[in-house]
Amino acid sequence: MAIESYRDLRVWQEAMNLAEACYRLTSAFPREEMFGLTAQIRRAAVSIPANIAEGYGRDSKGSYGQFLRVAQGSLKELETHLILSQRLGVAAEQSVQPLLGSGDSLGRMLRALIRSIERSSNPA
Repeated sequence: MAIESYRDLRVWQEAMNLAEACYRLTSAFPREEMFGLTAQIRRAAVSIPANIAEGYGRDSKGSYGQFLRVAQGSLKELETHLILSQRLGVAAEQSVQPLLGSGDSLGRMLRALIRSIERSSNPA
C-alpha cells in the first residue's frame, strides 16, 4: 500500500490508538486529578501522533526526524506519567501495563522510522 498521508503510517495509527486508550483510562481518574495526571497524560499522549503528523508535513527529512524525536520524548513522558499513576494507586496495574507495552512497541517503530529517514537523508 502506498503512503499518501501521515494517516497511512502504521506508527501514526498506533500512536492514535495509544492516545485513545489513555483518554479512556483517565476518564476513570478521580476528579481532583483533572488538572494533574489526567491533563498530563492526555497532553503527552496526544503529542505523539500530532508530532508524527506535523513532521510528515514538513519540507525536509531533517525536520521530520526532529519531530519524530519530539514524539519519542512525549512517549517517554507519557510512560512516566502512567507509571506514576499506577504507583499512586490512581490507575490499576492491569490497566497501565498494556499501555506501557503499546508504548514500548511504538517506541521501536519510531526508532526504526528515524533510522530509515536518517539513512535516506545521508547517502553513503
